[in-house]
Order: sequence, then structure tokens, then C-alpha cells
Amino acid sequence: MKALRLVFYFARGYTKALAATVIAMVLLVGVQLLMPWIIRTLIALVTGQELTPDTLAGIARLTALAAAVLVVKAVLQFVRSYMAHIAGWGVVADTRRHLYDHVQRLTLRFYEDKQTGQMMSRIVNDTDLFEALIAHAVPDVIVNILTLIGVTTILLLLNWRLGLLSLLPIPIVVLIMRVYAKKVRPAFRTRQVKLGELNAVLNDNISGIREIKAFTREDPEAARVSQGIETYRRSLLHALKMMAIFQPTIDFTSSLGMLTVIFFGGMLVYQGALPVADLVAFFLYLEMLYQPVRILSDAWERVQEAMASADRVDELLQESQEVYQGPDAVRLCERARGEIVYDGVSFRYSQGDMVLENISLEIAANEMVALVGPTGVGKSTLVSLIPRFYDPIRGAVRLDGVDTRNLELESLRRQISIVLQDVFLFHGTVRENIRFGNPEAGEEDIIRAAQIANAHEFISDLADGYDTLIGERGVKLSGGQKQRISIARAVLKDAPILILDEATSAVDTETELLIQEALERLMIGKTTIIIAHRLSTVRNADKIVVLEGTHIAEMGTHDELLARGGLYHRLYTVQRKLA
Repeated sequence: MKALRLVFYFARGYTKALAATVIAMVLLVGVQLLMPWIIRTLIALVTGQELTPDTLAGIARLTALAAAVLVVKAVLQFVRSYMAHIAGWGVVADTRRHLYDHVQRLTLRFYEDKQTGQMMSRIVNDTDLFEALIAHAVPDVIVNILTLIGVTTILLLLNWRLGLLSLLPIPIVVLIMRVYAKKVRPAFRTRQVKLGELNAVLNDNISGIREIKAFTREDPEAARVSQGIETYRRSLLHALKMMAIFQPTIDFTSSLGMLTVIFFGGMLVYQGALPVADLVAFFLYLEMLYQPVRILSDAWERVQEAMASADRVDELLQESQEVYQGPDAVRLCERARGEIVYDGVSFRYSQGDMVLENISLEIAANEMVALVGPTGVGKSTLVSLIPRFYDPIRGAVRLDGVDTRNLELESLRRQISIVLQDVFLFHGTVRENIRFGNPEAGEEDIIRAAQIANAHEFISDLADGYDTLIGERGVKLSGGQKQRISIARAVLKDAPILILDEATSAVDTETELLIQEALERLMIGKTTIIIAHRLSTVRNADKIVVLEGTHIAEMGTHDELLARGGLYHRLYTVQRKLA
């Protein structure tokens, strides 16, 4: 029921469409109940008497009434179907928006062990089934329950004894539906899980197609995808097999009522206790009684599918946003000074060893600080705590004297420009990717940012210049070109805090020198934190912080650290020998 409440929560925004659907359904049931009554009246009119002008006029009136009923029925079916679809797809769209907004706000810790395809499956495939629930299953349930009530009432009015006998299979059908629900829903949930796994494999392989070709892994990966397809097929067939057993069982059970009416109804007509017209009407209404039972069994299948999907959606929505923003969070309305303080900070990833322990570090406004040390000591993790991609498990990170956990996330992150080691560019034009740093930027600002990042020249040489499509993840560009566009994006944002995480790692020596010159101009008036393995790039830093293990091993200027003969001296000496 919790899963259904989730779906109907989003349905509240479509009250008018749902109300129109329900009204149309109620009227439709009433119209459908008229047809057997018209036929009963016709049989009674023409049976046992000679045709007269009055009889012919009565037949004409019944024909006209039947035609009107059919026209009204067609109009009501349109209203019911279209309004239901407006509500159904509206619920799907709203759920997807809400779900995406939720997953966007989850901490990066959540994504550490998640596959993109699995997330896409929950947002797209699972929510897709909500439309079937709102537009088909629920209307079918309402229409057919109303039909059952209406038909049952008429049958009891025609002959209450025969009516009660015809209803005997109904409790058995309800019991069967309850029993099967307990088994069918988990089967459909498993099917959705397997579909998510298949999407994940396909997403990985399509994204990594270059690596697959480079390592000639086409056949093994094709086999892996084939295995995913087969696993999904089996899980789907298992769920459909259970429904294939369920539906004939419902049909057979409901048919027992027809056998009862054939026997006892025939006896009553033979005894003269029931008119032939009433028996014919009884059979027509009886078909209307058991048709809803069969349709309800189909609707029950869709309900179980949708509930299984709603369970998976709700499971994702229950993931807490670990980076918490309280109601009293302070909004930074002005440009920050850029003073950063790490006060006894400790951090570890979920289920892992400690990455940082009791880190204390002060970075003055407009100061340039370099973080160096062996691979895996937590340099990138340390800077990720500033924009609150993660929160420390102990201690605090302060910006201008305020704990970042007390700052509004959006206003905090607007104060920070980041150039990551792993550059991500979106499928679109060069201009769109640079403007990602500042959507309000004009053409002159974009070109200036590209010039500072030493990207304008190669962009101008592209086929369509700034309007060139760069492909998914910038596949049409070289590593150095992607890095420079990423730098231009950060330049355009012009935030008071600049984080450079291996910002020049993907460029050649000549380009690196040009970018270094541009970055030096960019860093004026900004608090800059540089992560670099090439120690030659951080010689001019105001402060160099050397990390080892989970702690700060030493700190000072380039000359001071060399004079101490510690870890920095060893790293610098090794790099000079390799150069």
C-alpha cells in the first residue's frame, strides 16, 4: 500500500482529469447496462403476439434508443481514455522529475557503487509502468467494480434466487486473486531488477566501446550482454507464467456461474416460473457480470507490475540526502573572501578505511596552496569537502569563519570553480559546454574565457567553431582540448575560490606552459588550491601541504620543504631524475 500511496501522491496534481475520467466511467457503466434491458424489452415486445403498427413503432423507438446509447458510449469511452492518459503520463512525468531532482541531491557517497544503467532504469522504466496503473488498471478496476454492483443489482431484481446462485463463484475468485498477488508481485519486482541490470550492462558497454575495441573484447562482451538479455527473458517469462496460470483459473471459476444459470434457469423457464425474455436478459447480464471479473484479473496483473516498480522507486526515494541542508542554512549573498579552515577533519568512504585523520589546515584568502603527496593519500578527497561533495565524519570545514554545513549548498558552490582531473563534457556544442560555468554569459565573455584557457585558437579551427558538436563526453576532442574547455568553463564562472585537480595533467609540455601562464593571471585575487603530481608546477605556491597516509606530513614553501629533506624533497628529487 505504501507503494500505491507514492503513485497517488503524484496523481493529486491531475484531479480535474481524474474527476472527468471517473464521471465518464460512471456514466459509461450506466449506458452499458441499458443494452441488455433494451434487448429484453424487444424480446418481450415481439414474443407471443402479432405484429401491429404499435409494435413496429415500439421496435423503431428501441432501435433509436440503442443507436443513441452507442453514440453516447463512444463519446464516453473517448473522454475516459483521453483524460486517463493525461493523468497517467502526467504522473509519470512528475515522478521522473521528482526522482531526478532527488538523486541529484544525493551525496557522491551514494554513487560509489551504483551503475548508471540501474539508475536510468529506475527513473525511466519503473516509472513508465505508473501510466498503465493510472490510465488503465485503476480505471478498469473502478469501471468493472461499478459494473459488478450494477449487474448484481439487476440480476437480483430479475430473479433473486437465480441471481444469488450466479454469484457463488465470486468469493472464490477474490480468494484466488489474494493468493496469487503474494507470488506475482515479487516475480514482477525481480523482472524489473533484471531489466535494470541489463540496462547497466548496455550502458557500460556503449560508453566503453573504445576500450572494448582496443582490447578486442567484442565477443566476450557480446556474450555478457547476451547473458543479461537471457536472464531478463527468463525472469519475465517466470512472471508471465504465473499470470498465464492465474487468468485461465479465473476464467474457469467464473464460468461455473454460467453453468449454474443454464441448469437452474432452464428449470425455471420449463416450470413457467421465469419468462423467456428474463432468461435471455439474465444471460446477457451474466456475461456482463463475469467479463469484469476477467478484466479485473488483467488489471490485477498491471497493478502488480506497477506496485513492483513503485517499490523500487520508493526504495530510491528513501535514500537520505547525506549532505544535509538545515532550514536555517545561511545564504551567501555576497562574494566570499575565500578564507578556508580545516579544523580536526577526519573522513572515510562508506565501509572503508579512514582516508583523512585529524587534518587541521588554514588557507588565507587569496592564498595559493598546493596539495601534493603519493597517489591515494586523499588529496582530491580533501578538496571535495569544501563544496560539500562529502561531509567529514569528525571536525569541520569553515569558509570565512562559518561551518560549511551551516551554509546553503547552492550559494556555497557558487563560490567555487573546479577543474577536475577527470574532465566531463556534455554532448552539445563547444559554446554550450563553456557556458555551463555561467549560463548568463555573453559571447564576448565566452571567447575571453577560451582565450585565457588557451582554447580559442583550436576552437576557431574546428569545422563550426564554437558551434561544433563535440559528441558524448567530448569524444571528438583530444584530452588536452577537453581539459582546456574545462578550464575555460571554470574561468567563466569567476568564483573567489579556485580548485585545480590535476588541471594540466592531460596536456603536452608546450600547452602546459601556456595554460600555466593563463592560470597565474586567473589566480590573482582568488583563493587557489592546486592538486598536482608534477611538483614543478607548484614551486610558486604560497604554501605546499604534503600528505602521507591519512595525515599532513609537512607544510611550507618549496624552498623550505627542500631544505628539510623530508618526503617532499624525496618526491621532488625522484621527479627531477625522471624528467
